[in-house]
Amino acid sequence: MYNVNMKAEHLHRLIWMSRPLMQAAEACVEAGLIGTNLTVRMRAVLEILDKYGDQTVPELAARLEIKRQYVQIMCNETLASGFIEQRSNPRHKRSAILTLTDRGRAVIEEIIAKEMKLVEELGENLSNEDVATALAVVSAVTDSLKKRAGESE
Repeated sequence: MYNVNMKAEHLHRLIWMSRPLMQAAEACVEAGLIGTNLTVRMRAVLEILDKYGDQTVPELAARLEIKRQYVQIMCNETLASGFIEQRSNPRHKRSAILTLTDRGRAVIEEIIAKEMKLVEELGENLSNEDVATALAVVSAVTDSLKKRAGESE
């Protein structure tokens, strides 16, 4: 066993718990998409467009913190579904602006409403202070790891 202090041990466990947390969250999201003709990737595109408004692929990539090439694949899939459409971009001829269709807006708003109900249920036994502390700790650890890895925000 390594000789580390308890705080370091807890932080190490917190970091390693992020993978099972994300896998469990993704499984719940995926289950909630049954019957919508959406994939988890498409849902992510719709959520960003719903939350932040019209975006280009590079803007979406920055918000999702994913490489632009991968987000382009996600957007192509979502465009083909009819949940989003593209418009010309007066600022950049080669980078179209993506926008939700009425159908896309309706489906993502319904999905988010269901997900928020689930999140409220998950938090029933947690205090506001505990959730705020957890968020602050995860944010601080994430920021510190990104700086050490040489990433910029």
